[in-house]
Amino acid sequence: MSTTRHAPARSAVSVPGPVPWSVLPFSLGTFLVLAAVATLTWPARERLFEVVAGATAASPLAGLAGLVADKGLLLLVGVTACLALVTWRRDRPAFWLLAAAGAGTVTAYATSEAVKVLVAEERPCRTVDVATVLDCPVPGDWSWPSNHATIAGALAVACLLVAPRLWPAVVPLALAVAGARVAAGVHYVHDVASGLALAVLLTVLVSLAVHAAGRRLVSRRWPTPAGPATPVTPRSTARPSRAARRTTGR
Repeated sequence: MSTTRHAPARSAVSVPGPVPWSVLPFSLGTFLVLAAVATLTWPARERLFEVVAGATAASPLAGLAGLVADKGLLLLVGVTACLALVTWRRDRPAFWLLAAAGAGTVTAYATSEAVKVLVAEERPCRTVDVATVLDCPVPGDWSWPSNHATIAGALAVACLLVAPRLWPAVVPLALAVAGARVAAGVHYVHDVASGLALAVLLTVLVSLAVHAAGRRLVSRRWPTPAGPATPVTPRSTARPSRAARRTTGR
């Protein structure tokens, strides 16, 4: 007769995957490079704006620059939405990491908006006398940092955290959206560089923190179940027969 040790029922809750802390050094390096670009271009911001925005407005690329500046962000939103759908169906731990990156994206945008209100830097299309592709935003819609660049950078980072192989698509697209905001005449170079830097830093830090907190919470509430049931055969207490004792010598 045998008995069986029954393992606890496996929880249906999917535990988030390991926290990818290894992205921190690369992210910090990218942030420092973008911050350096913003710092170095700030003294020559008006001259750079005149050259880039003025040349674009007078070129055949004016329509394309305006389209990317105005609608290019929608492509990144679409890529992120498709990635969310795919990971939800095929890789649930990756989906939870993408959800944490969503929290980082919201944080980066909210911070960008708060800084814009506090700094209140006027748009270059109001202070520099040059023709631009896009109409200047309404007064009170400030320039530094660029919200479009911040959101584009944050969405690109969110995608890269989950699917690094997408970098040939999302990185150039984020840079194109940021650059088009300058070419179309609504931002300085240091505006978009600062927005990208802010996006990289906050999206990564908040994403990793939220993901780690969620992983601890799920693991604590639904511990990892034990292995499968193992049959156990109890030792017999009956004495062997006399014939058996003669055969075995016991």
